[in-house]
Amino acid sequence: MFLEDADATEALGGRLARSLPARAVVYLHGDLGAGKSTLARALLRALGVTGAIRSPTYTLVEPYALAAGGQALHLDLYRIGNPGELEFLGLDPAEARLWLVEWPERGQGVLPAADLEIELTVEGVGRSCRLISKSPTGAAWLAAISSA
Repeated sequence: MFLEDADATEALGGRLARSLPARAVVYLHGDLGAGKSTLARALLRALGVTGAIRSPTYTLVEPYALAAGGQALHLDLYRIGNPGELEFLGLDPAEARLWLVEWPERGQGVLPAADLEIELTVEGVGRSCRLISKSPTGAAWLAAISSA
């Protein structure tokens, strides 16, 4: 799909939020400036997160309480040197309802497996976006998005 502007990115975040499974892990792929944080922010807003939604570029992880209950973790692993550094964050896979992970390849072998992968690529003034299910949960989520 093509996301022509910020409104289209927010609309995708809303569609993802409306059909969010009970628990999900999302890997966000793309070069710097591809829109990973923008899409994560749109999804978190659509899930009722109020106040500042900070990029976890320097903190590595930002937790958010979701309006419907549960917690979302937004991770940006761009600055880690090796996956073992994630152990110091004390993250519990069962703790969060939603994981949004930027640069997941840097946490390979330590992160929970993805249910959905989102690939973003800059195309002119917009973004190309590809959604890929990686589990039965991800497949059901994509089916729900498609039928909405």
